[in-house]
Amino acid sequence: MSLQPQVEDAQGARSAFFIGADSDNVLEEQDHHPLILQKAKALASKNCLKEAIDLFSVAMRYGPVQPEQLGTLVDCILRNFKRQAAGPHSLSCRSRDSEESREEDVFDCPSCHRFLGEPVTIACGHSYCKRCLQRQLLSKCKLCSAAVGGGEEKANVILCGLLDKWFPDELKRSKTLCEVDELCRRRRYHEAVSLATDVIQGDSETMAAARLSRAEAYMALKLYRLALEDTESSPCSAEALFRKAMVLHEMGQVDESLQVFLHCLAVDEDFPGAKRQVEKILCDLLSPADENVKVGLRETTQNTSPHLRNKTLVTEAQPPSPVQRQHQVRAASAHNHLESLEKRWESLERPGLGRAHSLRAHGSSCGEEGLKRVCSAPQLGDEDKGSLLKRKLSVSDTEPCVVDTGNNKLKKQGVVKGSKHKVAEAKPCRSIPKDLLDPNDLECSLCIRLFYEPVTTPCGHTFCKNCLERCLDHTPQCPLCKESLKEYLACRNYLVTSVLDMLIKQYLSQESAERTKTHLEETSELSDLTKNVPIFVCTMAYPTVPCPLHVFEPRYRLMIRRCMYTGTRQFGMCINDPQKGFVDFGCMLTIRTVHFLPDGRSVVDTIGGKRFRVVSRGMKDGYSIADIEHLGDIRVESSDELQRLQELHDAVYEQARVWFQNLKIHFHNQILQHFGPMPEREADIQETPNGPACCWWLLAVLPIDPRYQLSVLSMTSLKERLVKIQHILTYLQSTPNN
Repeated sequence: MSLQPQVEDAQGARSAFFIGADSDNVLEEQDHHPLILQKAKALASKNCLKEAIDLFSVAMRYGPVQPEQLGTLVDCILRNFKRQAAGPHSLSCRSRDSEESREEDVFDCPSCHRFLGEPVTIACGHSYCKRCLQRQLLSKCKLCSAAVGGGEEKANVILCGLLDKWFPDELKRSKTLCEVDELCRRRRYHEAVSLATDVIQGDSETMAAARLSRAEAYMALKLYRLALEDTESSPCSAEALFRKAMVLHEMGQVDESLQVFLHCLAVDEDFPGAKRQVEKILCDLLSPADENVKVGLRETTQNTSPHLRNKTLVTEAQPPSPVQRQHQVRAASAHNHLESLEKRWESLERPGLGRAHSLRAHGSSCGEEGLKRVCSAPQLGDEDKGSLLKRKLSVSDTEPCVVDTGNNKLKKQGVVKGSKHKVAEAKPCRSIPKDLLDPNDLECSLCIRLFYEPVTTPCGHTFCKNCLERCLDHTPQCPLCKESLKEYLACRNYLVTSVLDMLIKQYLSQESAERTKTHLEETSELSDLTKNVPIFVCTMAYPTVPCPLHVFEPRYRLMIRRCMYTGTRQFGMCINDPQKGFVDFGCMLTIRTVHFLPDGRSVVDTIGGKRFRVVSRGMKDGYSIADIEHLGDIRVESSDELQRLQELHDAVYEQARVWFQNLKIHFHNQILQHFGPMPEREADIQETPNGPACCWWLLAVLPIDPRYQLSVLSMTSLKERLVKIQHILTYLQSTPNN
């Protein structure tokens, strides 16, 4: 591969780094490692591959570098690899073109594009075949890029039942493939080979997947040539390339395996395992032969930086000490190592580099079963390792990025003559037999209606989203199998199962439209802020005053969710009445934020809005509802009367301010913490139907009986309200603070 790093930027950045290590401020040796490693990562992120390789190699001389720390270097190599591999006939392009030409089938796995056998629905709502998840063939969802966690292997019960009814033969074949994989996991490789062979001979639909599973078993049995034949007989895919690279790596063909791993990442950059394998190979290639060699930063920078090579730190007249001579020897070793890397780097820019040897030549001199794993990298010196890495990354400008495995040679044109690699052919979409389509198969077991926004739990059971949330309000267990859903409840990631939702809308369009209509009608009933308004029976609430709530009862959890879902974000607040259930007057609360706790409880931040009077009462799903009419102050029109009202308001406001300032400090702080500061004086006291905000703030903080507060809340005369508050303040000011 002819790679063109940004040499000027890299040299400038590298020079600045080395100059920073001034001779007068030599860092301790243990501090060198993280600094160099950080600089190497920065160069790799800027696509300066040559400089990055140099510094990663130096970093490994100062201390151990874990394979996962080479992630930025792998990304840099992959970017260059993709750029050189890009072309109309490249493997990755051919694979993508074949996938894009496929007609989307709802019954295909988004990962392997084969039948969705034993479907497993992951947290994001998309479903994959069990085989892809068990074999860890994806780290991110192919449809939405959501992270795919481990252990998500419980099949979707509803989908499995439907597929077994509609496509029994295909589901049976998929289960057989899973049996092959299970035999491999249990290390019963001979049985796995036998079963996979039966599948290949008897079924063309699952032949490719069976070959890859058999290749894994062959590799475990050290039958490498047979394993390679199976990988190359499969359609070109990330999984096939990864399996092929693993076989090559097991055989000790590091050169070939590295390039095939890169091919795999070019097809699917998120393929699990491939990047880790590349990191391990690079770590092995860049590691120094002598792990005890630690080159001092002063000598290393002096001998490796082209800008500082002529700078001497010790005068020629003064002979070096034994310690200095030892450092000079080590520095010379590091210098020779990096000089070798820089010289061999030039080979990257020359086309037609030959390979070390082909697998065919190697295989001709070795028996298949007797072939032992060879790892060449640990046997090489430092210079050879750097050279090997540069050679492994080298591909000619005139030759596409292809791999010679010995079993076949990919030609210069990129089209492989007689290659066993196949490109998946587009298949017609499956259709459900009409006589087997029954709406009853797609009913929620809780509401006994057609699924609306179907959600699948980690245990594999599916319910309407609203139905499931209502059940989780009462207990964090699956309504069917009673498996704990505490973690699922804590995440509250109730995303619609896309396959089921698509099936319902596509094949049961009429029933789906009716179900949607019913849901919208029910939702519209909840959106009316005068009819059937939800009532939270708890405490006194006032206009403009914050009212934080701790919601833990299942009925109120449901009520809050409905207020959020409908978009009104409002409900009524009343205090309890022993005879009626709740009093005749209350205040609407508007939800500002809801903080859900892991166990289902929530902390709801609300603020008071309009006042209301209850017209009629009722119940809905356990909580109170009411028909209400809103209240507002009667406006004063006479200018004289308005002036007297203004004077009364100003007197009460000043009296309240003095009372609040004279409170003991702990009472003062408690009020500030719960209700905030006293509102500012308003210019127009009749601007809103509820009057000045200071009146409601005072009612909330004054230590008076709730029934007395309720009588003030129900008043529609601002004058009467101010007089009541004035009487309360006068009484409190006449009584010493406790």
